[in-house]
Amino acid sequence: MAATQDLIEVKFRLSDGTDIGPHKYSPAATVASLKEKILTQWPKEKENGPRMINDLKLINAGKILENNRTLADSRLPVGELPGGLITMHVVVRIPVADKKSDKLQNDSPETPRCSCTIL
Repeated sequence: MAATQDLIEVKFRLSDGTDIGPHKYSPAATVASLKEKILTQWPKEKENGPRMINDLKLINAGKILENNRTLADSRLPVGELPGGLITMHVVVRIPVADKKSDKLQNDSPETPRCSCTIL
């Protein structure tokens, strides 16, 4: 029974205010494994969902969590109650590099425009 007390209860708040979870995780779980869990539980009806864990950022108490850190490393001991629920915010980072490069290629032929009128 002591093992269940060591688990950390976490829910993930999406940008539109909906939640994934809460679920209980081991303190040794990495942020990358939490992101994988979010990917599997992402609501299918939402547009522009993440495709891989690098598309997601997890934020806890104003700090962006690194993939290689554990849940125990990412907790803030101040202000947390034992057995309390932690809410982490999820930010989806849409891959911009592909869209920008496509946009630049499409816009470049149209860039040299002149609308001057000489009377």
